[in-house]
Amino acid sequence: MVYPIVAYGAAVLRKVSRDITPDYPGLSTLIEDMWETMYASSGVGLAAPQINKDIRLFVMDSAQIFENLEEDEKGTYPDAPGIKQVFINAHVKSLEGEEWAYNEGCLSIPKIREDVFRAETVTIKYMDENFKSHTGTFNGITARVILHEYDHIEGKLFIDYLKPLRRKLLQGKLNDISKGKVKIDYKMIFPK
Repeated sequence: MVYPIVAYGAAVLRKVSRDITPDYPGLSTLIEDMWETMYASSGVGLAAPQINKDIRLFVMDSAQIFENLEEDEKGTYPDAPGIKQVFINAHVKSLEGEEWAYNEGCLSIPKIREDVFRAETVTIKYMDENFKSHTGTFNGITARVILHEYDHIEGKLFIDYLKPLRRKLLQGKLNDISKGKVKIDYKMIFPK
């Protein structure tokens, strides 16, 4: 099932999500639906708050990014060819390396893309879809996608990293998104 994406302005996008247990109702179906929703929306990551669920769950597939790069670009990222992974109850352990800029977008904030600075490397503890515990260190584009989705379960959005003047300049577009005044090719729900 493809869920509608929650638009900017919804309270769930600003809430710190809660850990879940293996007996969370319909978890395996929810994960399948999140993959389906992410791909139907042409996303590379999707967090549960983006489908109106305040739980610490996100899925990501950074391999898609590498598929769309030119051959000479692929070698510039240390994490090629990317990963496809489910993250449950994720908690960042450390951030390392220099911060670098990359142009990010978000399914909940369509039609807006901005350069965001993030750390090169993230070490994160999480459970996979079978509730097996992992601690992984990721870098490059993969780390960026993980950190973007992780922010969602922490109640943060990529626009929070922008300078105040840039945010102010975007406010009209953000207001339009929350009012549903945006043309997109995937299902969305807008704040009341």
